Amino acid sequence: MASRLTGIGNIIGYVAGYMNLPEVAWWLGDTQFKELCAIASIALGSTVVLSCLTIRERDPRLERPPPKDQPGVLSFFRKIFTSIRRLPPQTKKVCIVQFCAWIGFFPMLFYTSSYIGEIYAEPFLEENPNMTPEELDKLYEEATRVGTFALLIYAITSLATNVFLPFFIAPSFDNQPVIETLAAGEGPASLKARDSEKKTWLEYLVIPGFTLRRAWMYSQILFFGAMFCTVFVRTVEVATVLIGLVGITWALTLWAPWAIISAEISHRDALIRARRQRNPEPSRVTSGNTPSLDGYSDQDRDVDSQADAEETDQAGVILGIHNMAIAAPQIIATVASSILFRIFQKPRGTPGDHSIAIVMALGGVAVLVSAWFIHRIRDEPVISIDDVLAAEEGEPDIPGTPHSLSRSYEQLPRASLERATLVRNTSFGGAEY
Repeated sequence: MASRLTGIGNIIGYVAGYMNLPEVAWWLGDTQFKELCAIASIALGSTVVLSCLTIRERDPRLERPPPKDQPGVLSFFRKIFTSIRRLPPQTKKVCIVQFCAWIGFFPMLFYTSSYIGEIYAEPFLEENPNMTPEELDKLYEEATRVGTFALLIYAITSLATNVFLPFFIAPSFDNQPVIETLAAGEGPASLKARDSEKKTWLEYLVIPGFTLRRAWMYSQILFFGAMFCTVFVRTVEVATVLIGLVGITWALTLWAPWAIISAEISHRDALIRARRQRNPEPSRVTSGNTPSLDGYSDQDRDVDSQADAEETDQAGVILGIHNMAIAAPQIIATVASSILFRIFQKPRGTPGDHSIAIVMALGGVAVLVSAWFIHRIRDEPVISIDDVLAAEEGEPDIPGTPHSLSRSYEQLPRASLERATLVRNTSFGGAEY
């Protein structure tokens, strides 16, 4: 849903940029671009404030003792590097993918309108290579508007992909154990009874084997193909089609990495809870330890909490490292793009300048490398709900065993797949499709 709403915001922004709107908000700036930037800043600030006021977070200090690290810059960076080394395996692979992919995404996001604009302006420059500065300004202003239209098509494609593609994706990473449901009293029998319900028509749209990981990988390959073709394209229409196709890749970029990371964090936390449920024996009370009502002493609870803290990081830390993997390659892409522009770019108003296409094509090569890293990500969930049910019924195949880790999507029981499909089909704010 976040990626869908992002797509709606992109469309609104590109429509405002494409249309030659009058200066209705002149008090925000003396040009249309300044007005759009001010309006975007106000919209962003207001939505962030609304989120901060309405969203309540869980206080981790209520679940475990606060960390005993000494405050300071060195301690902060030491903790960051320690957290990077112990990232969950799937999350570590996703971060590597993002690091490579964003080297290629950066040129596309920042230079698309200029790329389309150069193609639009080239016939006029060939016809009249001695334009005055005023004529060049007018030509490039219209060229920028044409380039913005290509971004509008790109945003529409991205939104359509995020709305309709989930119905065709085979459930894999959303096939999570429902520990809370079992704890609430809904046992294995009731869950199996729910599995026997009649399938909805939307479940027949699912393409077997077409998992989220594979869709993400194919979209990266599509990006490489589109960027590679930018070097050879000489018409605005074909270039607009290429940028529109890249909207599919952008849709998966806003969706797949977060789904994979969130699923692994959820599986990890579910495994910790399941382990605690399987070992409910209270600790023996020793001298100096005051037992609580559930039989655990404060010292025992501190030991357990510190053990969990040593093995895992909070979800916020993991997502922060993921954001670092997105931000760092943009610096690399900026430096590399500057070098390439220095080598290939021609003076403004000179026909035959294809430097932007070269930068975008080389960025596509980096995204192709990221597709290979996506190929190394597993499709199967770390823990399936059937493993949890088996553990509840006393069967030997418990979560975390090698058998449960090696099963692929195609081998998962039908019950789990239908349950995951139901979760996905009700992801439109409660409206069942």
